[in-house]
Amino acid sequence: MLSDRYISVTRLTRYIKQLMESDGELQDVWLKGEISNFKRHSRGHLYMTIKDKTARIRAVMFAGNAKNLAFEPEDGMKVLVQGSISLYEPYGEYQIYIREMEQGGLGRLFLAFEALKKKLEALGMFDPSRKKPLPEVPYEIGIVTSPTGAVIRDLFTTIKRRFPAARLTVFPVLVQGADAAPSIAAAIRQANRMKDLNVLIVGRGGGSIEDLWAFNEEIVAEAIFQSRLPVISAVGHETDFTIADFVADRRAPTPTAAGEFVVPDRQELGRRIDNLSGRLEKSVEARLVRETDRLNQIMQAYAFKYPGQLILQKEQERDQMTEHLRKAMMRLLNGKGDQLVLADRLLSNNRPAAMLDRSRKLLQEHSRHLIQSFNRFLKEKNAGFERMVLQLNALSPLRIMARGYNLAYNQHEQLVKSVEEVSPGDPLTVQMHDGIIDCQIWGIEEAKESERSK
Repeated sequence: MLSDRYISVTRLTRYIKQLMESDGELQDVWLKGEISNFKRHSRGHLYMTIKDKTARIRAVMFAGNAKNLAFEPEDGMKVLVQGSISLYEPYGEYQIYIREMEQGGLGRLFLAFEALKKKLEALGMFDPSRKKPLPEVPYEIGIVTSPTGAVIRDLFTTIKRRFPAARLTVFPVLVQGADAAPSIAAAIRQANRMKDLNVLIVGRGGGSIEDLWAFNEEIVAEAIFQSRLPVISAVGHETDFTIADFVADRRAPTPTAAGEFVVPDRQELGRRIDNLSGRLEKSVEARLVRETDRLNQIMQAYAFKYPGQLILQKEQERDQMTEHLRKAMMRLLNGKGDQLVLADRLLSNNRPAAMLDRSRKLLQEHSRHLIQSFNRFLKEKNAGFERMVLQLNALSPLRIMARGYNLAYNQHEQLVKSVEEVSPGDPLTVQMHDGIIDCQIWGIEEAKESERSK
């Protein structure tokens, strides 16, 4: 608060400055206007006035923010600025301290350009691997541009000067305005339907970003991307970049440069032809020298000097080879004869009738041995069986019982071995050698100790 009745100018100025800097609305101000009184300080700071038709404000942009500018400010330029409002105490003037600045009218277009660029890059339209090579010597060249601008004259002049044999086909289009992009895209598609064309140049002369905007439209980018013909983009000046430049197979900094890219220089071609002709002539001469030397060597050979002796020598060699061949044939025939005799012997021994006769005899012999072995085995088993029967009979209880011994069983069909196992009145079954007797115990008399021990 200003409590004193009279205060200094400094105090008043500082108080106003504090009010401005504490106001949030004044610390994030967006202005549009025109630059005047522009000055660049040696330390990199920018000083200017931002004005419109009825008002103005001083502005400062310090070097730290100014180094990020993508353009050079100048008097009369329309700009969009963002910054904060404060008071410059020495002069008592309020001013805006600029943090960001764009050229007026370019902000929206720049954002649209960057957005489309990212989209098409993600789709692979800028991929270097899909770029088509330019033909080395194109004879049919298509040009998509305005038929009345300087571009078409520059291209005709450059191409005809460098390579007069080239034929040019112009596809007239609008290069500026709302209908320009569809016109350019349609012309590119039309050019691709012509089978004779080798390459396509798409472009226009320089201008503002608004003037060049048709070449930043997605419809044009898609037409270039889908083109079967290699496309050279020649839009604006060397510093101008458009979406068409990124999609095209090659970018030319200017339309004139496009004419130099697309065709070879006839003088350079002439020099290359002369060079190749010279190399071919030298190669032919060197080949003639080598073949002449080879012919001389052949003519100096023994066969050409003494053909009669060579023929006699070859006759002798033929006789020797014939004799070697005859001996070899005899050795081969003798060997084959021995193999034939051996094969006939083996065949005789392995005739089906002989093999069947041998097999029949072998079967009879095996049958005889089998019968003899079976009879011996049966005789041995019968003798063993008889021995076992005799042993069994000797041990049979029936034979013992035939001598007067009997077996007694109680009512539970258990063998009674002692008088202690039965009582008077119990039924008994007595097994004799010739039958069974059912009886009942009337009395029991135990044997004496001396009798049981006998």
